[in-house]
Amino acid sequence: MKLAINEKRTILTHDSDYGELIFRHGYRPENGVVYFRLNEFNPEEPAVILHSLIKSTHNFSDRLTVIDKNSIRERKYSRT
Repeated sequence: MKLAINEKRTILTHDSDYGELIFRHGYRPENGVVYFRLNEFNPEEPAVILHSLIKSTHNFSDRLTVIDKNSIRERKYSRT
């Protein structure tokens, strides 16, 4: 997490603990975190979803984006 913050990277993960790191422990990457909450999926599915969002010029900055089979939810956070 610290490396992503220092290098201004977007974190892509299947790990549900990132919400706690962001909102309870104050780790807030400038370029956001994308959490794929997909129980069963083919290996290409996360990449297809992400590519579609990037093509639509979706902004991941300063937010936790949660993607599941039926929805995309976001919770913004402040880095201050």
